[in-house]
Parts: sequence; structure tokens; C-alpha cells
Amino acid sequence: MAKTKTRDRMKNEINAGSMADIAFLLLIFFLVTTTIVEDKGILVKLPPWSDEEPDITKLKERNVFSVLVNAQNQLLVRGEPAQVSQLRERAKEFISNPSRREDLAEKPTKAIISLKNDRGTNYKTYLEVYNELKAAYDELWDELCQKKYGKPYNDDLPISIRRDIRGEIPMVLSEAEPTNFGEE
Repeated sequence: MAKTKTRDRMKNEINAGSMADIAFLLLIFFLVTTTIVEDKGILVKLPPWSDEEPDITKLKERNVFSVLVNAQNQLLVRGEPAQVSQLRERAKEFISNPSRREDLAEKPTKAIISLKNDRGTNYKTYLEVYNELKAAYDELWDELCQKKYGKPYNDDLPISIRRDIRGEIPMVLSEAEPTNFGEE
């Protein structure tokens, strides 16, 4: 019986020559078939960056509609507890001031909505509050557009009409720096 040496044995190996081609084809397949989901968020136009100190002027209290959201997701609107469901109507009344009350905004161009939340506020609550405030402006713009032009306010309107409407009722939504969890 002859001794077999290691080198004499048949070598078992897998031909990996086409593995790189297969990996490349799989990579191309997944790149082509995968959909990239875009992040959705709140579209907000931020002011341009400036190194100058802001001009701090004293605002008339009647022109500021302050909305505070605490860590327990409770609202305080102009110093009074409120529900999210009441926010839209209260904001519309404040901005337009149809009965010319002394405790509401002098006119829509001077109305400022101040939104301040706590770092512990749920994002869902923050979005609900923001959406209600934005909806108040949307409804006011639509009412004014219907009254002046007989058309609903939407993206199909000419830019000149939209600018005119927004000039009469500008959206001024000031977001203050959030407070730390549980403060204020």
C-alpha cells in the first residue's frame, strides 16, 4: 500500500471567479429596486443668519398670542389653560379681532403668535398645536380670498393674489427656545 502525501490528494475548492460578478449584480439590483423615503417635516422659512444683535422692542401685550406647552402636554394660552381643540378658533379670533376687543390684536398685521414648549413635550402634541395654529391662518386666508376674489385660497392662485392675501394677514409665528424638562 502506497502512502499518499498531502499534495497528492485532490484539492477541494470552490471556483470563486464569478462571485464578484454575482455580488455586483445583486448590488445593482438592490440599488435600482430600493425606494428612498424622503423625510417629511414642517416647512418653515427661517430668517437669514445675522451676526448683529436683534432689535429688542417692547411689544404690546395685546398683540401677542402666547401658547405654552408644558412637559405634561398641557396648554396655557394667554395665561389660561386650554385644549388643542379650542386653539384654532381662539387664534382666528385673536388675529382677526372681528368685535374690536381691547384684549385682542389691534389688526392682523400686528398679531404675533408665540409658541413655546418644554423639552419634555411630546412631538405629537407639538405638531398638533403647530397644525392648529397654521390651520387658523389657512382659514383666515381662505375667508379673505373668498371675500375679495370669490375664490378659495390655494396653490393654484396667482402669486400676486397670494402675496396680497398674505400681506393683509401675515403669518407671524414665533417659536421660542424650549425650556428644559419641567421648567416653567
